[in-house]
Amino acid sequence: MSDLLKFITCGSVDDGKSTLIGHMLYDAKLLFTDQKKALELDSKVGSREGKMDYSLLLDGLMAEREQGITIDVAYRYFTTEKRSFIVADTPGHEEYTRNMAVGAAFADLAVILMDASQGVMLQTKRHARICSLMGIRHFVIAVNKMDLVDYSKERFDKIKKQIRVLLAEFDYDSAKIIPVSATEGDNITKPSKIMAWYQGETLLQYLEEVNIRQDTGTGDFVMPVQRVSRPNHTFRGFQGQIEGGCIQVGQEIVNLPSGGRAKVSRILNGDKDVEEASMGQAVTICVDREIDISRGCVLCQGKLPKMGNMFQVKILWMEDSHLVAGKNYLLKLGTRTIPAVVMRIRHKIDVNTGEEIPADEIYKNEIAECEISVADKLVFDRFEKNQALGSLILIDRITHMTAACGVVEEALQRSGNVIYHQMEITKEIRCQQLGQKSAVIWFTGLSGAGKSTLANELEKRLVAAGKHTMLLDGDNVRLGLNSNLGFKEQDRIENIRRISEVAKLMTDAGLIVLTASISPYASDRRKARDIIGDEFVEVYVSTSLEECERRDVKGLYEKARRGEISNFTGISSPYELPRQPEIVINTEEHTLEECVDSLYQQILNYLN
Repeated sequence: MSDLLKFITCGSVDDGKSTLIGHMLYDAKLLFTDQKKALELDSKVGSREGKMDYSLLLDGLMAEREQGITIDVAYRYFTTEKRSFIVADTPGHEEYTRNMAVGAAFADLAVILMDASQGVMLQTKRHARICSLMGIRHFVIAVNKMDLVDYSKERFDKIKKQIRVLLAEFDYDSAKIIPVSATEGDNITKPSKIMAWYQGETLLQYLEEVNIRQDTGTGDFVMPVQRVSRPNHTFRGFQGQIEGGCIQVGQEIVNLPSGGRAKVSRILNGDKDVEEASMGQAVTICVDREIDISRGCVLCQGKLPKMGNMFQVKILWMEDSHLVAGKNYLLKLGTRTIPAVVMRIRHKIDVNTGEEIPADEIYKNEIAECEISVADKLVFDRFEKNQALGSLILIDRITHMTAACGVVEEALQRSGNVIYHQMEITKEIRCQQLGQKSAVIWFTGLSGAGKSTLANELEKRLVAAGKHTMLLDGDNVRLGLNSNLGFKEQDRIENIRRISEVAKLMTDAGLIVLTASISPYASDRRKARDIIGDEFVEVYVSTSLEECERRDVKGLYEKARRGEISNFTGISSPYELPRQPEIVINTEEHTLEECVDSLYQQILNYLN
């Protein structure tokens, strides 16, 4: 049995999670004297008419006490004669599902509460799915508020059947169902005299005895490198936590993704040399020869994890904004953070039934299966085999907020079948042959801002100066290469991605490429910059919406105002202003010739 049990309490709103843990701590005499007195005083002005309100031990935020709900995750540490515990009391409100997922990520066991008078609720099902998604394999279902149903065995048996149906949808190692009353203390630390028909363990007794131990000596050795320790020129060690198997001095290890091999010369646990180390230990490993190992690499032995740049994942979406295919994020897996794009949403999963539902968009608190591509070869594994290399988060590249958490389900076969072929005739050779430096001049702005006009006039100047160019006009590209795309958000994202890839190929040919497209989303322009690289020059044509509507050469704004065109940028769809474009051109304050003169002179700085 493990000496430490990390568990969470979760369930629907007002199911009594904080009250349950508070009462457990109080009855087991696991509180300091000042905590006990503070609880008794706070309860006098609480929401239970002067009766003891055990939830106040965990609901510390003012907003939590005012509303009588849990908002943030409250961690408590306590120890009994048999075991040490860390409990995360997580919120039940749907709005704070993100916080509940954070608590589930650290836990070995979940205590899921449900109201005996309500039974299995929607949020109960959602929390159970999230716990399973986060790798929790041990469950305790506490059927709370039995006092409100007169401690009815018939009611408990009915809810027990609902729970069995719910648990049948998940893989788990152990599950215990206990009838309790958090406010009255029944079956929390002492057996209930009123519910004599229940002959099982109390909640605290079960938590003290449940076996969650994993065999740390089996399996293949895996250690993601978290830090390279280089205190002086005589020592180099690679630090991290062992996430699988064990390692001994003298054994050969493989460094992924490079594939370099070396033998372990030293293992340090803290500042002490040891001959071997196993799963769960944080160690420093030294090797007998110089190989390229850095943060984000993975040291392995035995059967190696998978490597690739495309895989299928199951995620919990936590952002207020929705997810569509084509959006790009930062992906953190193990100790590595890397640019990633959601290539495809396969389906979302119905919280009630577990049914797979086709979907183009995913909204907050929904669970979905997606295909993800990352910018470089990544070391990963299926979550069931290795949680450290199979769990991930998606991070918004602008706000740096966590957008989703999830697990790797399987590698996509095509990721290993397509390999970049290095050409002998390089871009540098082609540019030298043409006598110019290649570049992508990316015009962005509202419809009618003058992007195509400026791009066309600039190309004339460049050709007259002996430059080799190619103009990719947004409308022209949509009539050909992108004729199968509409104007939904995911179609706009894919439109810009294709233009970026084509422009990249043309710069490899040594050309100066001009693109004129609205490209309304900042994330898409940033992705275009990532694809194209240092040759990307953003030109923002900063014409106001009023001026664009006044020009309205194509009559599109008028149709959009009448509702005849949906998802029209500036009217029914947003345009996100560039933050730091290389060049800004104002076509309202200057003539066309003045704008082109200024633009040409500024562009020359990027072509020389």
